[in-house]
Amino acid sequence: MPALRLFGRKWLFGSDDLVFPGIFEFAFRIVWLALISCVINKYWHKTYTCDEHGFMIRIYLASIITIICINLILCVLLINRSAQGAITDVNARKFVAPLLTLKVIFIIPETILNIFGSIWAFCGSLNCENDDFYSKTVIEITVVLNWIVFGLIIFGFLLVYNPLGSSKYRKTHPTETFLHKKVSKVWINRFRWVFCCLRRDEYGQEAFMQVASLLSALFRSTDLVPSDIIAGSILLRVRQKRETREMRRIRMLNDDGPRYTTDMMRLFATSPSWMTVANARYMLRFALSSYGWPMVCYLKCCSGCFKLLRNATCCGCCRSQNNVVDDNCCLCHFGGVREISRLRADDIVYVSFKNHVFELPFCLLLDHVKKQIVLTVRGSLSFRDVFTDLTADATDFQAPNFPPNSAAHRGMVIGAEKIIEKLEEGSLLDRVCSTYADYTLTLTGHSLGGGVSILIGAKLREKYPDLRVYAFATPAGLLSREAARITESFAFTVGVGDDFVMRLCVESVENIRTNVIETLRACKLPKYRILLNGFGYTMFTIPSRDLETTWRDVSDLSVQQSVPSPSDQVNAEAALVSKEISLRRFAKTRLYTGGRILHIIRRKKTELEKKTKTGGPTYEMKWCQPEEFQEFRVMPRMILDHLPDNVFKCLTTILEEQKVQDSKISLQSL
Repeated sequence: MPALRLFGRKWLFGSDDLVFPGIFEFAFRIVWLALISCVINKYWHKTYTCDEHGFMIRIYLASIITIICINLILCVLLINRSAQGAITDVNARKFVAPLLTLKVIFIIPETILNIFGSIWAFCGSLNCENDDFYSKTVIEITVVLNWIVFGLIIFGFLLVYNPLGSSKYRKTHPTETFLHKKVSKVWINRFRWVFCCLRRDEYGQEAFMQVASLLSALFRSTDLVPSDIIAGSILLRVRQKRETREMRRIRMLNDDGPRYTTDMMRLFATSPSWMTVANARYMLRFALSSYGWPMVCYLKCCSGCFKLLRNATCCGCCRSQNNVVDDNCCLCHFGGVREISRLRADDIVYVSFKNHVFELPFCLLLDHVKKQIVLTVRGSLSFRDVFTDLTADATDFQAPNFPPNSAAHRGMVIGAEKIIEKLEEGSLLDRVCSTYADYTLTLTGHSLGGGVSILIGAKLREKYPDLRVYAFATPAGLLSREAARITESFAFTVGVGDDFVMRLCVESVENIRTNVIETLRACKLPKYRILLNGFGYTMFTIPSRDLETTWRDVSDLSVQQSVPSPSDQVNAEAALVSKEISLRRFAKTRLYTGGRILHIIRRKKTELEKKTKTGGPTYEMKWCQPEEFQEFRVMPRMILDHLPDNVFKCLTTILEEQKVQDSKISLQSL
């Protein structure tokens, strides 16, 4: 940070990113030098006996040694200079660009020598006999490895090439609006090339444009390179950990606000009777079933395939299956739904595994035990689902009894409308509900499926007043505040621990972008030390004391810069082109998590429990407000806590420890 300028353009790496590549190349060339030295020692005197081409071979060997030695010296200098100064101290690394230029220039003679070595080793055009097997083998291996190194260098330059790195863009078109459009176009072209199979989808191009616009607005003009984001995330994790300790101490002193508790009777005393942990765990089984056969294989790595065999249908594509859409020939997805839900085939009314951008798989099931008609929507499992997630800007959302200016996540709104269209074809849902008039319509889903379930419930609730929604790990950027407050009456949202999706929205990503930049500016350690400490902390739980002492000034981190939150309607153009990074906003409307939120965390053991090695309840919980999930936190378990099987384990543990009846079901019994 900032990006390195080389050959008149900016690249996607910084002057402090050459430490580890330099060490790798230095070790590689040391081994190469040792092998070539042995070849010269064995073969040099034989070149004098050659009738012709002996002089040329001696020049080749001497030149190779010279080039390797020069590269070793350049590697040492690059490593030394690249390791100097803090991330933002560019002046301490001012010699990196000239040294790297010299290194690139030396690729030209090295390529010429490698062409000569290839002719000597493989073409047989040079008349100089080499009967020594060792020397011949080493030369051949060296030539091949050298071409591989050249290929890696070219590949590396392609990876760090910045299409907008040339200075001509700012000289010719100085406006930020033009750069925003240009960066968006670059991202669209990348998506079209990498995700070419998505271009055939009805909304594929629209998703590409929306996601490209989001990425352009978030990181344009920040002058960050990928390694800066990694280092900033490591530092931000340490910073947030320290801030969490301070906040915990303040809460203990003030003792204000609702606190996490293990007393479920007291916690659920004022909630509707259907909002219970037991019901949530029961419904999560149906949410898991919507993932089909991949979830069966994930939950049961060894026996999953055999479990599917008993529920699969041989040559199912040749049979009439009106209630199964877009499954494979053996109906493996259908078998996965049966395996996890433990329902009979007759109780699976309709399943659609059609997965396009904004079009999600879903299942319509009959649960005779609880007398429910269950609609379960699948969460994110494919790249198409990821683009649905990332189409995260706010759009108008209309539902009965909702405020007229309500807004919601664009991708999920389109996904909900698509599912409702399918349910209305042939009056499918109406026919099922009229047949089972005494059954309750219940919606459920995990992650993306949970958010879409809440939106579907909002649209169908006027027609089905007793409708209920069980959502798990719902994304933060779902509904505008007033709309989210209305969903608390019919939607029950469960989140566990440090789940990153429950804190993930455009607003939180914009805030974390600003926090990363502020943290990098306040850090005084070089980047390579940050990455080393972060790797040790992540892999081996090495204490982060070294990282906690890296700040230039404690006040830089203890006092947050005021980051204004976007109002419901702001000037979008002004937000996108703002010169001040903390003021630049892509989101026109702040979105929140829907439903009544039950947040579950791991309980910290007391000192007495640690000394006596006894344990109380593993988890504690409380009812939370959506505002509590607006800050994205970089935590070790932020991905694990989002996985549906870990959510199920958490709910099962709570019920077993609370000694609730019928709580002996385990994950394996799914």
